[in-house]
Amino acid sequence: MNVSDIIQEIKKLSSTDKERVLNHFKYLLTPMFDARPVFQEVSERKAKDGLCCVHCHQNNVIRFGKFEVNHGLKKIERQRYRCKDCRKTFTESTTSPIYRLKKGNRWLDFIECMLLGLSLRESAKRMQDISHTTLFFWRHKILSAIAQMDIKAFEGIVEMDETYFLYSEKGSRHIQGRKPRKRGGASQYRGISNEQVCVLVARDRTKNTFVGLLGRGRIQKSQLETTITPKLNDTNILCTDAWRAFKTYATGLGLPHYRFKTGQERTRGLFHIQNANNYHSRLKQWILRFKGVATKYLQHYLAYFNFLDILAFDTNVHSLRRFAVESCLYPITINNRTIQFIS
Repeated sequence: MNVSDIIQEIKKLSSTDKERVLNHFKYLLTPMFDARPVFQEVSERKAKDGLCCVHCHQNNVIRFGKFEVNHGLKKIERQRYRCKDCRKTFTESTTSPIYRLKKGNRWLDFIECMLLGLSLRESAKRMQDISHTTLFFWRHKILSAIAQMDIKAFEGIVEMDETYFLYSEKGSRHIQGRKPRKRGGASQYRGISNEQVCVLVARDRTKNTFVGLLGRGRIQKSQLETTITPKLNDTNILCTDAWRAFKTYATGLGLPHYRFKTGQERTRGLFHIQNANNYHSRLKQWILRFKGVATKYLQHYLAYFNFLDILAFDTNVHSLRRFAVESCLYPITINNRTIQFIS
């Protein structure tokens, strides 16, 4: 069959099938960007403080040849390394989310879908040859790496405020202690209870942000000491709501503390918690698109939103490259067996 015959056959297709053919050739002929700089940057950043074996964590590593992987119609040459102590080989992607993916040449396309905020089914339709079930596992592998990103220290004024999500066992076949809720449902108790999980947002004026799942029920001083104290110093000023755990925490640290009670004054000059409240509002609006998130995966989605917020929700090539690089810098320990699929 020559090119003319192929063109004639394409003309006979329905408009939907023609669109699928078009998308397929777009992927083959015009990938969004070359993947080689991504792997090169990952290698450089991992080797910044000396290349380390991912198996035995020793520094006695040598180059051990190169190999090729497919990316569209292109072949990308990548470096292989070998540890002289444990004799094992590895690459810059070993232990990363793309390690041993059967269709690893498509991961950049999926990261583009994540950057655009597409659902799994929309992503599967766009990528055509990968099911939404597989993409669910891909998503959580990528997010488990992104969730390891953390800030080192806050600067200046630090706003802290908590918000609450309903505890969810979405996808579980055996729910303990209560009947399954329908369409999300609501807590059977008024106010804050153990049927809700606490999410803390701490954010300074340079947009350094910590967002984390602390546990069920009201926030406790001990939780703040574990998560926030290592990121504070003597120059920080705390702005929080009026919950007593924040007061005892700030008093214990000896830091200046401004408390804002709901329904009363919102600002005192430069001091307020409006940035944290705005973050809550955007987070809750964004997370609605997933139609319910299981609590055991909530930290992944908090990290997902926070990273998109760092990128200012831009969908350009630079954002895509940064998303791809950051997702390969952190080792993951989860696999398809430890991730429970939720349709």
